[in-house]
Amino acid sequence: MQTLVNAYHRSVNEVSDGFMRYLYGVIDWSGRLIGIKGSRGVGKTTMLLQHIRKTFPERSQAFYVSLDNIWFSSHSLTELVEYLYTHGVTYVFLDEVHRYPQWVREIKNIYDSYPKLHIVFTGSSLLEIDNAQADLSRRVRMYHLYGLSFREYLELNNVAIFPSLSLEDIIAKHERLAAEITSQITVLPHFEQYLQTGYYPFFVETSSTESYWERLQRVISTIIENDIPAVEKVEYETLLKVKRLLMLLAQMVPFTLNVTSLCEKISVTRNQLIRLLTLLEKASLIRQLRSDTKGLKALGKPDKILFDNPNVMHALSENADIGTVRETFFAMSVAQSHQIQQPKQGDLLVDGTYLFEVGGKEKGYGQIRNVEHSFVVADGLEVGFGNKIPLWLWGFLY
Repeated sequence: MQTLVNAYHRSVNEVSDGFMRYLYGVIDWSGRLIGIKGSRGVGKTTMLLQHIRKTFPERSQAFYVSLDNIWFSSHSLTELVEYLYTHGVTYVFLDEVHRYPQWVREIKNIYDSYPKLHIVFTGSSLLEIDNAQADLSRRVRMYHLYGLSFREYLELNNVAIFPSLSLEDIIAKHERLAAEITSQITVLPHFEQYLQTGYYPFFVETSSTESYWERLQRVISTIIENDIPAVEKVEYETLLKVKRLLMLLAQMVPFTLNVTSLCEKISVTRNQLIRLLTLLEKASLIRQLRSDTKGLKALGKPDKILFDNPNVMHALSENADIGTVRETFFAMSVAQSHQIQQPKQGDLLVDGTYLFEVGGKEKGYGQIRNVEHSFVVADGLEVGFGNKIPLWLWGFLY
């Protein structure tokens, strides 16, 4: 037990309490049961420790522990909570819950048995909590933490601090907003670097672009080898096929799905391929786009596949296609709070209303001309005009 106590105090003492992620102010921390899921490396642990440091001057009221700690190989979570509760702890912060067997049922029992206890837990983006899992979904308030937006990257990189913008503001006021921001910073060089190494907060701990990509490659391997098996029942052979599929996708962008070709290359059936793609999407490594997000078609093969974020693309491919990088960034930024679809014309349909074509600064309106609520999103442009909006500005949505 003392090793857990020592690790708790050491972790809180060492965390930086300067930069705070966008989700911190969104979470209602007064809730009795809070869940935070997200991809490995996006900053879930740091946010928990920052909250403890900021909220509990008396550290004895709270306790943080990672459930992948070896202590749990011979002890239970219930045993730990009983000890903490009888010693005055009223807030328990549980990290990496997906690494603990039967975590859903045990947390549900703890929630019911200790009515004055507040529980906050984090887990993989693969987590799905529904009524089949001990009715935890009726008790928990779930949040999803995404990687750094371009706006957050600028702040964490000590470039400048700006407020977030809404989609409606960007559409209606993008010329004025972009002019205000570019009057304060030279935005395009920072944006180019962000596309390569800015999505995961650990960029501040790496010394070069290459070392960042190497670390991200290790993160991706850990997600596939450890996080996916912790949440889904998969065999070792399946994980090898997941890796091979991911590398094939990295080599084939821009990618419109050819089911038959992919099935042949990784020796799987159509249904198995769709399952592998779903695993990669849940793990926040790819994004599947469909023309219809409702009904049976939403469960079938996607119309297009993008990577979850541009950094994953660069880490897996030596020659990432610039057009797909742009589209990946735009989809990533918008999908955080809006519904996106693959349209019949153009690159992306947002909320079933706004149609976007993504390209370089010379991109024209040819494919979307005369379409209501249509816009060009242009890279390499500091300030837009009319219905042409700079790509980088969409990085201010959160």
